[in-house]
Amino acid sequence: MHAIEAKGLRKTYPGGVEAVRGIDFEVGAGEVFGLLGPNGAGKSTTVGMLTTTILPSAGTARLAGHDVVSAPLEARSVSSVVFQEAVVDRGLSGRANLELHTRLWGVPPVQASRRIGELVEALGLAELIERPVSSYSGGERRRLEIARALTSAPQVLFLDEPTVGLDPRIRHELLDVIAGLRGRDELTILLTTHYLDEAQRLCDRVAIIHRGSLVALDSPAALLAGLGHEILEFRVASDPQRALADLRARGIADDDAFAVGARITVPLHRHAAGEALTAIESERIRASEIATRVPNLDDVYLKFTGSLSEAA
Repeated sequence: MHAIEAKGLRKTYPGGVEAVRGIDFEVGAGEVFGLLGPNGAGKSTTVGMLTTTILPSAGTARLAGHDVVSAPLEARSVSSVVFQEAVVDRGLSGRANLELHTRLWGVPPVQASRRIGELVEALGLAELIERPVSSYSGGERRRLEIARALTSAPQVLFLDEPTVGLDPRIRHELLDVIAGLRGRDELTILLTTHYLDEAQRLCDRVAIIHRGSLVALDSPAALLAGLGHEILEFRVASDPQRALADLRARGIADDDAFAVGARITVPLHRHAAGEALTAIESERIRASEIATRVPNLDDVYLKFTGSLSEAA
């Protein structure tokens, strides 16, 4: 049994807006799964359907075997969510927030005390836990929110863009915390993020959603391997699509080459960089800022979506 299953999952809002257009994926127990996509691509709607807060228009979704529509209480009982917006009570101490959550979930007091102690240690909250949450930094509050979500011992944890708005140092500290959750009691994590380096660092597999459809699903390594070992990147003065077509006609650029704005990215695959540069010169393409580099997950993302911030 998979921890998360989505089959033909679809959501159409009033007015005919298709936010999610029949997506299929499965996530195994203990897997860290990344859901990536531009703003408006359908990520939040997908998470909303999986967490029972949005009713699907069609298809099915299950958490640990529990259907999110026909058995929503059971689906909620095996899952927990860390939302983008803070939900902890700033007037209470960190410990009081955790204790309140365990009471709401009906965790026996002795078990709750032990579990809170373990989470405080695991998430580095020992020096903060007695302080009011109003005194916490953004990163500290995020760690408390993750601890709060784990007090119910969920099988599935949803992290909705957990590092958004954090400065780079705090963001990397939080990534270490999230990485440390791997393998915790077969915990399955579904992570949504705009930061491609996060997905590359944390996720076993990633799914890229664009305009409501899944356009790629594989491990970061496999997705990167599809672009080869080296790419050529350059800017053109005008008509990037024409330049790309010329390079394809010369056999230098394959179907996975793409243009975003004035910048062209060409996975070299079987060609040497020198061959590509010769072709650019022969076609009289006015190129600047020419460079070769190793591909990263940003390139995979741009290949499938065309933008890092495009709204669907």
